[in-house]
This record gives sequence, structure tokens and C-alpha cells, in this order.
Amino acid sequence: MQHRANFSDMQQSTADDWQIIGSEFREFAAVLPDRVLTHLRLLDGDCGGFPVDRLTHSLQTATRAHRDGRDEEYVVCALLHDIGDTLGSYNHPDIAAAILKPFVSPENFAMVEKHGIFQGYYFFHHLGMDRNLRDQFAGQALYDRTLEFCEKYDAPAFDVNYETLPLTFFEPMLRRVMARPKNTIYKNITDSKVA
Repeated sequence: MQHRANFSDMQQSTADDWQIIGSEFREFAAVLPDRVLTHLRLLDGDCGGFPVDRLTHSLQTATRAHRDGRDEEYVVCALLHDIGDTLGSYNHPDIAAAILKPFVSPENFAMVEKHGIFQGYYFFHHLGMDRNLRDQFAGQALYDRTLEFCEKYDAPAFDVNYETLPLTFFEPMLRRVMARPKNTIYKNITDSKVA
């Protein structure tokens, strides 16, 4: 049975209430990788007209980054870059970036957040859009990194014949990256010990 705080208005909450909430938070946060993996599996079988389903595309992007020698954090970004497709159909990069933000460098966060604009270089013109929208970021640190991510890993990751690593290969990486939040306002809760 879960313990619960005793307030009906947060303005009247006490340190004891927040001790309970903090303890529950740590337990809930500890299984975040499980929830992320469950959501990632929702992409299985969802092709959306693409040559491969969205899960295969995500796995293939991560496989390419891994085989190119990228570090675990980068590979996990590659794995999760399109996880927002199901809930954020009009802004999927924002969803992926929000999930990853506490765990990744500012450079990797910006790469994931902006990858949709950079990936658009390869197809926006087919939809009557400006394929050069990415140029608004020229000269910024994220430009070369995101351009390379799309060119080397994201854009070619629709190959039905590519030998893609399974999700089980990436699961330990995801768990390690998500075990160490770097950027969160809740750092004191994640670092404190249960009384």
C-alpha cells in the first residue's frame, strides 16, 4: 500500500508530506526506463507509409550510431529520437527531447529537439515546404551535430535489408543513461535518502 500525504491544498503541505512524496517519487522514477521501453514498443508495426515500421527505424538509427562508435548517451538519443511519434504527431522531436533532457548533454538535447527540421531537408520540398529551414541554425553549435545525425544515422535508417540490432541490445544502455539525471529541478529528491 502506498503512503499518501495529508494535504488537500499544496499550500498547506508539510515536510512530512514531502518526505512521503519524495520516497514515492524515487520508486516511480526508478522504473522510468520500463515505461519508456513500453512506449517505444508501441512503434512496432506502425509503418505510417514508410518502408519500415517506426520501431525498426528507431532501432536502425541507434544501430548505425552504435556501429559508428558513438557513446551510449548519443546512441540512446538515436534510439528515442522518434518516440514522440504516437503522442506528438505534429511535434514529435519536442516529445523525445523532453523525455531525454534530464539525462543528456545540452548538445544531444538540441540535436534531438531540432532533428525534425534538419531531416526535413530530405523531403520538405516534396510537400511544398522550404527544405532549407535548417539554415536558420547555421553558425550555431547544434547545426553541424544535427546535420550529421540526420545524414549519417536518421535519413538512411529506412533500409528493409539493414541488419538492425534488437531492442534488447539497447535496453542496458537506456537504463544506464536514465539512471543518472544531469539536468532536473528535482535533483535534491533524486539524490536524497529515504528516511
